[in-house]
Amino acid sequence: MLVRELTVIVGLVTSQQTMERTKEYLDELAFLVDTAGGEVVKRFVQNLAIPDNRTYLGSGKMQEVKEYILTNEIKTIVFDDELSASQIRNIERLLPDCKVIDRTRLILDIFSKRAQTAHAKIQVELAQYEYLLPRLTRMWTHLEKQRGGIGMRGPGEKEIETDRRIIRNRIALLKQKLEKIDVQKATQRQNRGQFVRTALVGYTNVGKSTIMNMLSNANVFAEDKLFATLDTTVRKVVFDNVPFLLSDTVGFIRKLPHHLIESFKSTLDEVRETHLLLHVVDISHPDFEEQIKIVESTLHDIDSSNKATILIFNKIDKYTWVEKEESDLTPSTKENISLQELKNTWMAKTGIPTVFISAKKRENIDELRNVILHEVRKLYADIYPYKYIYPSQNNENSEDNN
Repeated sequence: MLVRELTVIVGLVTSQQTMERTKEYLDELAFLVDTAGGEVVKRFVQNLAIPDNRTYLGSGKMQEVKEYILTNEIKTIVFDDELSASQIRNIERLLPDCKVIDRTRLILDIFSKRAQTAHAKIQVELAQYEYLLPRLTRMWTHLEKQRGGIGMRGPGEKEIETDRRIIRNRIALLKQKLEKIDVQKATQRQNRGQFVRTALVGYTNVGKSTIMNMLSNANVFAEDKLFATLDTTVRKVVFDNVPFLLSDTVGFIRKLPHHLIESFKSTLDEVRETHLLLHVVDISHPDFEEQIKIVESTLHDIDSSNKATILIFNKIDKYTWVEKEESDLTPSTKENISLQELKNTWMAKTGIPTVFISAKKRENIDELRNVILHEVRKLYADIYPYKYIYPSQNNENSEDNN
């Protein structure tokens, strides 16, 4: 039986973040901990205008956390923000027998466990080293053993300096490997022929891989965990004799570490070079509106915000409608809001094609196929108007994990 690490998580209510929003963020952080193999046993929240420069929390709250950790023999504490090197050192001095982890490092750890292909593993390793380099502490000494140890240190050179040099050399090597892979990936994309390319994008755990499997009969790993899949899968799909390429991409998340965005450049190129984005939203999530904004912001950051888009609201079977009026003492539930009523909400009036589905229960899938087909046909007419109506299905083989 797998023994899960007992974990404490910590968040702040600030001038920019309400208590309600902090609770939602800690729910997500707890899900991240669960995905990484931990079990959250306690949450600590403090009201501070800004995080404390020394220990993130104020001294009084930090003492309360310390007493709880010592009393209950907790070995891991996770903070819902990225910590500086000095904050990590100061907290480690207060909690010498407890692992101090911030949100970024937790996400990197999950990515490390989820990476399957050599390409993804290199991308994650590079992001890990770039995160660790400015945060080297006593727990990261003796890295020279990875290179044999003897003869690695110059006269009077400190272990920490040796570690930094080893990491910089490793970063340089990983970047060289990624550059070669990037060239290979770019060549593969060029060789796909004149096909309309579509890509599933969205917040992590919204059902992209399930939709990928449903539309393309692919065998993409899908699980109710954050970042269930990291490796981009490309499949050729044919609707009504119209072929196009469909790719499943890594999910976005709040405060996605910039190290990961940079390291996964070639994977995100799949999004940059696509013609049509299928933006999947988990309509059952209580904070799905913010998740939409986070995905849109990330797409803007990678120069992909102006592409043709279909908005797909997934998981309508789990959707619960809650009335805003305080006088209504019996809020309506998912049983008394129909698909047609969903189509009359603001969600259907965003100005872009919108579909409401349940991928798990196969609800309204025919409409989804029809909307995708309509948009793909329009793109063929715009992009390849003088070549032929639709490209030959024989020019392209299905591609897996590219």
